Amino acid sequence: MKFVIVIILAWLTNISTPTDRVLVFSKTEGYRHKSIEIGVQTLKELGLENNFTITHTEDAKVFNTTGDVLNEKEQDAFKTFINNGGSFLGVHAATDTEYNWPWYEKLVGVYFLNHPKPCEANIVISDANHESTTHLKTNWNHFDEWYNFKNISPDIHPLLMVDETSYEGGKNGDYHPVSWCQEFDGGRSFYTALGHTLKSYADINFRNHLLGGINYCLNR
Repeated sequence: MKFVIVIILAWLTNISTPTDRVLVFSKTEGYRHKSIEIGVQTLKELGLENNFTITHTEDAKVFNTTGDVLNEKEQDAFKTFINNGGSFLGVHAATDTEYNWPWYEKLVGVYFLNHPKPCEANIVISDANHESTTHLKTNWNHFDEWYNFKNISPDIHPLLMVDETSYEGGKNGDYHPVSWCQEFDGGRSFYTALGHTLKSYADINFRNHLLGGINYCLNR
C-alpha cells in the first residue's frame, strides 16, 4: 500500500492505494490563502484525469496546518507513518508550519522566512528528469509569491531554482531552490513553493509539476 501525506497551502492531503484516495484538509487558523478552494478543485480534476479520488474536509480532528498544529501524539503518529515508508508532499505554506518541531523541519527541508510582493521571476530547471519537471523544456517565467527560506537542508535534491536576478526581494542568493525532493527517515518528501496565486492552478506547467510531485510520492 502506498500512502502520502500532503500539506498544501494550509491543508493536509492523504493519498493511498490501490484506489489512490486523496483526503484534502483545508481548515486554517492563521492566514487563509485565497487559492485554497481552487487548489482543492484542481486536485479533484487531476484525480479524475489520473486515477485517484478526492475527499475534502475541514474537520479539525483530521489535521490543521500553518503554525504549531500537531500535538505530541499526532506528531508521533505522523513520524511513524513516514518511518513506515509513507510520503509527504508540501505546497507553498507547508514550510510555514511546526516551527518548534525539528523533525518536521528536516522532513520539509527548510523553514519559511519571508517574501516580497508577488511578481514574475525566472525559474531554472535543476533536474529535468524528475517526474515534476520532465514537461518543462526550457526555463520557466512564472508569476508567484517567492518565498525566502532559512535553514535550507543540505540533504534536499533541488528540482527548480528561482533566479534572484530576475526579480527584487530574494534573500537566498545563487542557491534559492523553490522545489525539491528527498528520501527521508524511511519515506519520501517532495515540496514546491509555487501555488500561491489563483492563476497558478490554471497554468498547465504548474498543474503538471504538481501532478509529477504526487506521482513521485506514490512511486508510480
